[in-house]
Amino acid sequence: MGIEDNNMRNGRGLSDQWADSVVVRPRTTERHITVHKRLVLGFAISILTLIIVTAVAVLLSVRFENCAGESGSRASNGSNTKSNQSRDSNSNHKDEDAQPWRHLRLPTSLRPRHYDLKLSVYMDNFTFSGEVNIEFECVNSTKFVVLHTDRLEVEKVVVYSDNKKPGVMRIHRQFHYPSNQVYVIALHREMKPHRTYKVNITFEAQIENELLGFFRSSYLLHGERRFLAVTQFSPTHARKAFPCFDEPIYKATFRVTLRHEGSYLSLSNMPVEASYSDEDGWVTNHFSRTPRMSTYYLAWAVCNFTYIETLTDSGVVIRLYARPNAIESGSGDYALQITKRLLQFYEDYFKVKYSLPKLDLLAVPKHPYAAMENWGLSVFVEQKILLDPEVSSSSYQMELTMVVVHEICHQWFGDLVTPVWWEDVWLKEGFAHFFEYVGTDFLFPKWNMEKQRFLTDVLHEVMLLDGLASSHPISQEVFEATDIDRVFDWIAYKKGAALIRMLANVMGQLVFQRGLNDYLMTHMYGNAARDDLWNKFSEAMQKEGKDINIKEVMDRWTLQMGYPIVTISNNESLENTVTITQEHFVYDMDAKLHNPELFNKSFQWQIPLTLAVGNSSHISSETIIWVSNKTETHKVGKLDEETWLLGNINQTGYFRVNYDLHNWRLLIEQLMTNPTIISVGNRAGLIDDVFNLARAGYLPQNVPLQIIRYLPQEKEFLPWHAASRALYQLDKLLDRTEDYSLFSAYVLKQVAPKYHKMGWPTTSSDGSFIQAAYQTEELQREVIMLACSFGNKHCHQQAMALISEWISSNKNRIPPNVRDIVYCTGVSLMHEDVWEFIWMKFHSSTAISEKKVLLEALTCSDNTFLLNRLLNLSLSSDLVPDQDVIDVIIHVGRNPHGRHLAWRYFREKWDILNSRYGEALFMNSKLISGVTEFLNTESELSELKEFIQSSGGGAAAAFARAVEIVEANVKWHSLYEKQFYQWLRKSPNG
Repeated sequence: MGIEDNNMRNGRGLSDQWADSVVVRPRTTERHITVHKRLVLGFAISILTLIIVTAVAVLLSVRFENCAGESGSRASNGSNTKSNQSRDSNSNHKDEDAQPWRHLRLPTSLRPRHYDLKLSVYMDNFTFSGEVNIEFECVNSTKFVVLHTDRLEVEKVVVYSDNKKPGVMRIHRQFHYPSNQVYVIALHREMKPHRTYKVNITFEAQIENELLGFFRSSYLLHGERRFLAVTQFSPTHARKAFPCFDEPIYKATFRVTLRHEGSYLSLSNMPVEASYSDEDGWVTNHFSRTPRMSTYYLAWAVCNFTYIETLTDSGVVIRLYARPNAIESGSGDYALQITKRLLQFYEDYFKVKYSLPKLDLLAVPKHPYAAMENWGLSVFVEQKILLDPEVSSSSYQMELTMVVVHEICHQWFGDLVTPVWWEDVWLKEGFAHFFEYVGTDFLFPKWNMEKQRFLTDVLHEVMLLDGLASSHPISQEVFEATDIDRVFDWIAYKKGAALIRMLANVMGQLVFQRGLNDYLMTHMYGNAARDDLWNKFSEAMQKEGKDINIKEVMDRWTLQMGYPIVTISNNESLENTVTITQEHFVYDMDAKLHNPELFNKSFQWQIPLTLAVGNSSHISSETIIWVSNKTETHKVGKLDEETWLLGNINQTGYFRVNYDLHNWRLLIEQLMTNPTIISVGNRAGLIDDVFNLARAGYLPQNVPLQIIRYLPQEKEFLPWHAASRALYQLDKLLDRTEDYSLFSAYVLKQVAPKYHKMGWPTTSSDGSFIQAAYQTEELQREVIMLACSFGNKHCHQQAMALISEWISSNKNRIPPNVRDIVYCTGVSLMHEDVWEFIWMKFHSSTAISEKKVLLEALTCSDNTFLLNRLLNLSLSSDLVPDQDVIDVIIHVGRNPHGRHLAWRYFREKWDILNSRYGEALFMNSKLISGVTEFLNTESELSELKEFIQSSGGGAAAAFARAVEIVEANVKWHSLYEKQFYQWLRKSPNG
């Protein structure tokens, strides 16, 4: 390392110094001949030495380049230590100057200012050629330009100086270093600080078929296959499309030029500034200069799409681009309308104007994620933005709405203000996920998303993951390139959202908004870290006279994994006093014994616990108690034998609450006699907490079974939704046990009264569906799904009758809101001709939402031949979008008749699946958890472990979670199954 650097310096530097010292001398006299001979001899020796040194340097340089280019991974492994790969090591300029390409992070010596990027796109052979001109500033003296490139064929490189002596700088050598996906340009002389330079690179590459970088996709229009090409650069794939400084901190402006055949149109982040047509029918589009932004938000597309548009009151042009037939059918109208309203909502909420003159929404057939928030050109997979009102259920509409709300929020949190580094990706994803519910509430206030649906869909779901010993802090250190994809998981999204919601409730709405505005205004067009946010929130609180150190509070929640269980119990020795304890909640309490290194830390949080006391007719107003110690005592209102305690009011806090058994008995009695005394949010929270506390062994197994006896009286959707989620989890554990019928009968007994009371969706005399209120529709759907899933005969007969009527009349009169339940029930119970009928309808349907429901229904068959056929067709044909391939495998796994088939298929096809989704770890994690969550025997656990050992690595975090979940399943059977069924046998309500 040091030799290479010295050879460069001496080889060039000494020869320059020697040349400068040679001058014309007068003829020598006799007296100086001896001295002259010595000088000549010295000169000859020096020249010979210089030749030898130069030769050695050249040989070493050639060998080093070969090593760097061909054995980069080996070199990289040698440097994969925390000190080498952290940002601190990069601040050591001398170390950087030696071999800066060996570090994960780019050296800090250069900072890009502007990119001019010109691309020619060849859709006939799926290639593109490009030229990028990058203007950058030199921060520290260096001879190296280190840029990210991946799979690019670099053809020509020129480096220019923009300083007092403008011109081309001599390049000593240049090479790829594949381990860190960089291209290294070593100059003969150093670039100087505070001066600007330019690098011009020409290159070419493939338009990939793997959904990352600049990739291609296709669709059918009137029987003709059409192609399009689009970018997906987040998190580290801009380097697949052009040489760049591909880290979020290196923001710059971009000017994009796209040249392509005239039959296509092209899009980018900014509007077209000028367009020219060539004689050969090709078009060149020059796009306006962007604001300062990170490379991974740059985007472009070349396609045959058409569009619809609208204009906001502030003059922003919004267009939605999609397949021509989707635009003609009106499938894009809904998303366009809500986007216009959302831009205005966010501008008012954040008090920061949208920064660009236009916003394009692009619906593509294939994409590795639901959507990507590229600034001014957000890309969505078709299923998440195209809505067919006549056949789409309210659940589908809700899901689509929330995806759009999420991506529009990113135009501020992500695009305008970007996290400094990937360890704080939750700073953008957590906010966007939280605002899915806040923004949807703005669009549809009656849906009541933030106060209700957030609990079941975000809080309860992420606590399942974060209660595992294999969880991780929300802010994760990133030391290797593979870690970057790993941080995009539900912990970042859902835990981030839950912590933001908790903090917003502590701060109060107006103070929270003021803090957000200050944060966005201070860091707009730049980058921010979590401490920047905490400081702005603390300042906002101080202006209200509340001296709370937000950083001190929130560091406990973001830098520690997991969450606490808060136990509240009546203190017998002190009147009207409760004892409150906190400890780290984990499902497997033995994990602390198995992994003492992980759990020897003193997990402790500053917990904003809201508390109320109540009795059969009254509940007190809530008080807030900050719990900072492991054990504390606090005075509360008057307590007696009939008074119960309720903690975490409306579940605004990110923690579970437990009570002594006497308090649980009082709460269950309250639910049985008058549940409305307790809020809807807390009723759902009690159900979720009690099932999970029992699952982890904190409570006896009969407590959750007792609490759901009140459900026939429950009139609200949310507690039913919380109960159904918990019951389906139990169902996966129990459906292969001998006494399963005891469990299913018990569930049906609680469900039947509500099912018969609510009935099925009704139609008017003209055959149209009568729309009920959203919450009523969702409750009816939830109860019907439970009834059909657990074997209610009336539910089965109704579903089969609806399917039969559709087949005989060829008119689908099944209400959209229950079509997925009816289709699945019919396929599972009826003749295989029904499967073929649904398969035919899947092929012929043009409605994106309907195709998805039909495809999932096909996974419900009890015929393993048909399930196997579906699995093979999904993976091997273009009939099924990539996202739906994963859903097919997961849904087959959820079918009791297909579980082992899906598990076997997953193992057999792992290499293909991993190569297709390997870089999109979010999808891979979803797949792994989906096909392993039902495994619950010792032999299946052994199968899983053997497969992981033989699979050659990859998706390590997802497999670690899978093993822990299956181990917990096995353990639950050995410890609690007998106790569980014993209570069911004795229960008078069983």
